[in-house]
Amino acid sequence: MDVVEQALAGLGFTCRRMRFGSIENLYARRGTARPNLCFAGHTDVVPPGDEGAWIHPPFAGEIDGEILHGRGAADMKGAIAAFIAAVASLESPVAGSLSLLITGDEEGEAEDGTRAVIAALADEGEAIDHCLVGEPTSTQRLGDMIKIGRRGSVNARITVEGIQGHVAYPERAANPAPVLVRFLAAVEARQLDNGHPGFPPSNLEITSIDIGNPASNVIPAKATARLNIRFNPAHRGLELAAWLEEEARTAGQGFAGQVDVAVKISGEAFLTEPGPFTEVVAASVEAVSGVAPELSTTGGTSDARFIRALCPVVEFGLVGATMHKVDEQVPVAEVRALTHIYRRLIGDYFAAFSG
Repeated sequence: MDVVEQALAGLGFTCRRMRFGSIENLYARRGTARPNLCFAGHTDVVPPGDEGAWIHPPFAGEIDGEILHGRGAADMKGAIAAFIAAVASLESPVAGSLSLLITGDEEGEAEDGTRAVIAALADEGEAIDHCLVGEPTSTQRLGDMIKIGRRGSVNARITVEGIQGHVAYPERAANPAPVLVRFLAAVEARQLDNGHPGFPPSNLEITSIDIGNPASNVIPAKATARLNIRFNPAHRGLELAAWLEEEARTAGQGFAGQVDVAVKISGEAFLTEPGPFTEVVAASVEAVSGVAPELSTTGGTSDARFIRALCPVVEFGLVGATMHKVDEQVPVAEVRALTHIYRRLIGDYFAAFSG
């Protein structure tokens, strides 16, 4: 964050460090007029995993054979560097304002990063007209995909508390396993939807089932499971949470123990409708890369789900083939090409939206 702030201050940006909890964030703006085009990104990264399996140290940022190696090269410090370089290469001031929202809690709980900064900026009345998030949206080659929306995400943990006992005397116990099995079978059997315009069908995935019982002759005292739902705009997070809770009550009918469901809604589904902003982004990408990008809503969640509360948002960045993997890497030429795309986009944006 210090490196980013130093670079932006040197380019005439007014920089604000915004700390929430233990998370450092940065909002930087150059200019006071509108429109305000914001670039958003995150400096935090996932752990490197087995560092011994890396060709180069994960945090050295080494270039070998015109390949930049390092955790965050693709996701997404490379895009942050490319946007700053694009701004630095501008030959004249823009007819409006440029801003950068750089946060440090995208890969974690996502509570004290973009979510908190957006809430603070909204309370202050900060005007951001459009936002570009530098997530690694490209799949096979730079420019082939832009994200214009994301599915929502619900995480749930069900805990069934029973009474431990001997398997030969079930009347003296309350087995939580059948209750858990009934619940999981019911939620797994439901087809949530057949898709939504611009989105694939919603899906529910059971991610863990845990009883931890090493003995074959003991009825366990507790059984737990976790699941995740990725949902399109046909649903709302609270509706899905209520459904899970109802299924848990049904599965636990007549059970002597306790059934609890804890639900966390990580984000709602959203779509930035194709229109002038998405057209400018797509045209800029194609003009430099030679590729007509697909407008997509696939993939996981991103901080765009919070930014949409302020303004229309799209995502575009590097090829994400190695993100979160051992030996994350990106060709230096790709970062340079992304810089040219961002520079073209800045110019095209203000030509389309200013005055």
